[in-house]
Amino acid sequence: MKTSSMLMLLAVALAPLPAFADGDPVAGAKAFKACQACHVATEAKNKVGPHLQGIVGRPVASIAEYKYSPAMVEYGQGKVWDDATLSAYLKAPKAVVKGTKMAYAGVKKDDDLANIIAYLKDPAAGGQ
Repeated sequence: MKTSSMLMLLAVALAPLPAFADGDPVAGAKAFKACQACHVATEAKNKVGPHLQGIVGRPVASIAEYKYSPAMVEYGQGKVWDDATLSAYLKAPKAVVKGTKMAYAGVKKDDDLANIIAYLKDPAAGGQ
């Protein structure tokens, strides 16, 4: 009996956690306000940074009307913005893409990060 309880506990502990699947798009809209000085998520309009409408699933550095840094173009070769790529980049842009034009230091709180990604995926925000 003791062994089966331990195995059950071990199985639960080792089960993969949902990676940013549980973000809240409403909270993400609030957290995204820090991004709005440079980005738009609700329409295909570039500002200082490229628009983020429909970014999830889009190839990296693929907006034809936006002039990306050479570092971002190189980084983007063969990559698509998915939860993992967005999460890594938004957490530490300059560490992920050395030479990026993005001045923002990065999203510090994991909850904010999950919420921003959920917001970018939300059709009401122009996402998926």
